[in-house]
Amino acid sequence: MDIKYYDFDTLIGKMYIFFSSKGIIYLSLAKNGAINIVNHVNKKYGQTIKTEKYQYNFHNQIIEYLKGDLKIFSLPLDLQGTDFQKKVWMELLKIPYGEIKTYKDIAISIGSPKAYRAVGGALNKNPILIVVPCHRVIGSNGKLVGFGAGLDLKQRLLTLEMNSIV
Repeated sequence: MDIKYYDFDTLIGKMYIFFSSKGIIYLSLAKNGAINIVNHVNKKYGQTIKTEKYQYNFHNQIIEYLKGDLKIFSLPLDLQGTDFQKKVWMELLKIPYGEIKTYKDIAISIGSPKAYRAVGGALNKNPILIVVPCHRVIGSNGKLVGFGAGLDLKQRLLTLEMNSIV
């Protein structure tokens, strides 16, 4: 698989976006450093090729979302994972902007009501930060839990969405 990537600046920091001819495979903040991100993606998906962002426009929607100006993404995705993970991630894409669900809600929605821990595992492996909105999933007790990019960012994204609803 031919995977390209580039980095871009956002209101929450530098991000890296990796994509195939089908769509986005991986989106991450650069908090662990560019080399670590590229190495991780190379190991998981195969060799990557750095390109220039001016050749692509995937980042524009992410930047608009983070400014509160975009509520629905129309980006092509190339989800890579197990069948269960992809089922969970596809369910996350159905959560409307500004709404939240629990892990249990997602488990019920995919027809596996007792698999809420497995749903949490799938969210933990979500390769496409923000676009596949795992930040919209909270614990059954209403608390923010489990977000790879940090609970501060999860709260920030939820607050952005709650404040942008018109």
